[in-house]
Amino acid sequence: MAEVACPTWATSAFRGNRLYEGVVQDLIDELGRLPGIGPKGAQRIAFHLLATDPADIARLQEILGKVKEGVQFCEVCGNVSEQQRCRICRDERRDPGLLCVVEEPKDVLAVERTREFRGRYHVLGGALDPLSGIGPDQLRMRELLTRIGAEEVTEVIIATDPNTEGEATATYLVRMLRDFPGLTVTRLASGLPMGGDLEFADELTLGRALSGRRAL
Repeated sequence: MAEVACPTWATSAFRGNRLYEGVVQDLIDELGRLPGIGPKGAQRIAFHLLATDPADIARLQEILGKVKEGVQFCEVCGNVSEQQRCRICRDERRDPGLLCVVEEPKDVLAVERTREFRGRYHVLGGALDPLSGIGPDQLRMRELLTRIGAEEVTEVIIATDPNTEGEATATYLVRMLRDFPGLTVTRLASGLPMGGDLEFADELTLGRALSGRRAL
């Protein structure tokens, strides 16, 4: 079987872990830093971009610039938004008594897909992870306490990921919120796999977990 000739810029001139030369390897390295992208995935994306029409690359660059300039975080809940308040916080039809606490903005979309929840959200901006230097002060804990004290919140649903960090965060929140008079604190029910991420749960599983939440 004949060997396929490699371009001169793609020769295997190993320099440490650098398989390709110059800017190509720099691109692969940067893509590999993105969450969920491994070395092989980074290479595939890099070579796809190299073969892409320049107009498509320019459009991608424009969108990336707009994301950094035009997208902000909601001043109330911490979700991504193009205005000071996101569309959910601006929606007066939402039940102000129900507050769902999630780790990341992507988790808001995961819960919204179930169509089981008509309250509002609070995005923590992550989960407790002492080994990575993430404690309560690095998350939006104080903002949560302020909201509960100022708004007519009657139930807080803890919807952190069912993994070690998410469970630690849920336990911390329960201890922090247990002294609020008249406040019910619940956690998503069984149905979510342990060690998984909320983002990857299907709508049926997440919907059942939300409907069957339990008091802590």
